[in-house]
Amino acid sequence: MSRYLFVVPPLTGHVNPTVAVGGELLRRGHEVAWVGHPGTLRALLPDSSRIFPALDDVLEQGIQQARQRWLGLKGIAVLKFLWEEFLIPLGHAMIPGVRAAVSEFVPDVLIADQQALAGPVVARETGTPWVTSASTPAELIRPLQTMPKVEEWIRRQLNELSGSDEDIRFSDRLVLAFTSRELVGAHEFPTHYVFTGPALGHRPQRAEFPWTWLADGHQRVLVSLGTLNGAAGQRFFGEVIDAVTDMQGVQVVMVAPPDAVQAPSNVLVAERVPQLALMNHVDAVISHGGHNTVCEALAHGLPLVVTPIRDDQPIIAQQVVSAGAGVRLKYTRVRAGEIRTALDSVLHTPDYAANARRVQESFRAAGGASAAADHLEAVAA
Repeated sequence: MSRYLFVVPPLTGHVNPTVAVGGELLRRGHEVAWVGHPGTLRALLPDSSRIFPALDDVLEQGIQQARQRWLGLKGIAVLKFLWEEFLIPLGHAMIPGVRAAVSEFVPDVLIADQQALAGPVVARETGTPWVTSASTPAELIRPLQTMPKVEEWIRRQLNELSGSDEDIRFSDRLVLAFTSRELVGAHEFPTHYVFTGPALGHRPQRAEFPWTWLADGHQRVLVSLGTLNGAAGQRFFGEVIDAVTDMQGVQVVMVAPPDAVQAPSNVLVAERVPQLALMNHVDAVISHGGHNTVCEALAHGLPLVVTPIRDDQPIIAQQVVSAGAGVRLKYTRVRAGEIRTALDSVLHTPDYAANARRVQESFRAAGGASAAADHLEAVAA
């Protein structure tokens, strides 16, 4: 049996795929551990998981505060802040903890999230075979290739951190992409880029939910802006409320702070929900285009209304539209009427649901956590 160490940032969407893959490796008898921010990991992993610290609460709080400032920026300032104030400082902060974890756990394979740059730095130092966990496929298609000076600036940031001229975001041994070629579209990729579809199993569901609130004979919609954007979405949530208040036979579950909106009787507002379980009970999803939420929806054959805010979300949203599985709206300008029209379309135009099911089938064929575990076992062999 082999030993696998996952290196992850303090971001829910980046940890979640590793929960499923790690759970599958454990089921097969391997030893598995995670290194990152213990508080974040304990909330997302099964109780018996082995966790090594690489960020204390003070450092994690500072990094999260930086992320909140990042949410208020626009244009090229977003990218500059992401690298200079988040990714590179996070890499430096995590290196000592990752070194200690590698020294104690002695993994056969290190799996580093593409935003956990300390992973490849330490793997190269110690000669540990390492793999990339690509929790979003946006960077895989080189979205900045038409801006070579920006790409070069990012490469310099990486080189200064790692002391090499390699792009340490992507392993030259194996890149696990938790999506499918059907969704990503027609792009060329190296042969060691493996598309497994989303990895959804083994995730503990700790949030409670009033299941009896869901009424028979209604169409149901989940609304979520993800863990990072929800607190800043008050205007958007208000527009959604205005859009759905008079929609007959429609119930809405909105993931938002309880005081974000005044909810009518057909809208349930909750700060946390068991999202994967809830996907089995809804007919459509309104999302910011976060990769995890989009893939979870499509894995359940659900069409989407996507309103991308920043980062990789416009790319993911365009993938949804190109696949014919949803409608895209402009987050900053969207009004209730547009939301209502888009939601009515995805609920009542059969092609959207049919195309969502087509992507769902591509996910199933890709293999998910089981396929990812197969490839990791091959690396360790």
